[in-house]
Amino acid sequence: MTRTALVAYGTTNGSTAEIARYIGSVLQDRGIRTEVRPAAEVHDVGPYDVVVLGGALYSGRWHRDARRFSRRHRRALAERPVWLFSSGPLDHSASRGDIAPVPGARRAARRLGAEEHVTFGGRLSPQARGRVARMMLEDGRGGDFRDFSCIAAWAERIAADLVALEPERR
Repeated sequence: MTRTALVAYGTTNGSTAEIARYIGSVLQDRGIRTEVRPAAEVHDVGPYDVVVLGGALYSGRWHRDARRFSRRHRRALAERPVWLFSSGPLDHSASRGDIAPVPGARRAARRLGAEEHVTFGGRLSPQARGRVARMMLEDGRGGDFRDFSCIAAWAERIAADLVALEPERR
């Protein structure tokens, strides 16, 4: 049976969307039918066997769209495998070791019985919107700290886990 996955995300400046699309492409390459969509645009998770939900981190908070998605679909998400990710540290800390989820992501992981949560580095580009982003850029805290080899390895693990789960779900 071919799995159908949804990779949903909450982003403000597009970095988390790029991570989500990359995860979706890895899953697709492993034979998993995958859709990648903004979390705010998903009204039904029923068609998906698996959900990966990501949210950008801003001031220690998981993106509002990811939090809302996890609450709005909590019953349906609790019935399927769910993986969560965050993106945002503007340094190399996420590549050096595990970073505990922020409270909103931690609550979602607990409520949904998530398989795993991981935090990836983020990106703050000169085109970023918002006063806080501008202030951070002025302080020299911009840059791209995403490690796509780590992101690919995590997506590969999800694909492998889905193969392992296959006999249980029939």
